[in-house]
Amino acid sequence: MTDSEAIVANALRQGLVVPAFNIPYLPMMEPVIRAVRDEDAFAFIAVARIEWTKLEAGGPAQVAEEFRKHDDPRHVRLHLDHVPVVDEDDAEVEWRAILREGIEAGYRSLMIDASRLELEDNIAATREAAAMAHEAGLPCEAELGAVLGHEEGPLPPYEELFESGMGFTDVEQARRFVAETECDWLSVAIGSVHGAVSGAAKDKEKVQARLDLRHLERLRDATGIPLVLHGGSGVKQDAVLAAIKLGIAKVNVATEIRRPYEAAMRESGDVAAAQEAVYERTAWVLREYFGVSGMRSAVLPDTPPNA
Repeated sequence: MTDSEAIVANALRQGLVVPAFNIPYLPMMEPVIRAVRDEDAFAFIAVARIEWTKLEAGGPAQVAEEFRKHDDPRHVRLHLDHVPVVDEDDAEVEWRAILREGIEAGYRSLMIDASRLELEDNIAATREAAAMAHEAGLPCEAELGAVLGHEEGPLPPYEELFESGMGFTDVEQARRFVAETECDWLSVAIGSVHGAVSGAAKDKEKVQARLDLRHLERLRDATGIPLVLHGGSGVKQDAVLAAIKLGIAKVNVATEIRRPYEAAMRESGDVAAAQEAVYERTAWVLREYFGVSGMRSAVLPDTPPNA
């Protein structure tokens, strides 16, 4: 079992969670890692392709370079998030090249997102991506179902989405998907939505999402691997905490820490002030929302590399 796999497995076994904080602006890196360290917590530091194509992350190599300046192996690992096969604009992506770049740049886990494809094609792409990751000694995360929100244009009313189960991960498909792809973690759709990163919705408050916990239980039992919740910002806290006890071992957090940075930059143009806003919000997420302050030693393997 790889180091990152062991961390997530420890969280799953103990009913804890490893937050994954996305970095769409490089100056956010230092305050996020500082907050994780000061709260004696553990987290992934992540970047998704959409954060360098539509925001200012730069790219996998730039994020990795910034990460190395502030890395603390007792508290953080670097994760390459949401490498799509087909992106939110329905464009095909050179995903293999991005995964290779992530491997070469030192990322400790990778995510392939072929969820916009038909099931058979999602399985085929994910199987190939998982093989690439495993050859490099890394775990591979995948996605099945549709966690909406990154697409251009307004979403249907949230309650309509939730009640219809639109995009929810199918249980029997998930069972087959995990068996045939050999992915290590699976991002599932159970009611959360991604935060918009462009267009009119970019600066609007996210909907207060809820989660279908019974559906989550069925997915947990069918797959037998750690499950991941994307679109973690704005989900009702009681739902998130319940989901963590039912198989969610990693939760992605982006909007919750991005918006304080953007708001501070709009108001003052002061990067230092924006960084402090990110620090305070990240600490709040760890301490008050997830309740994982002081939990580093519970999830970290006994001998972290480079510690």
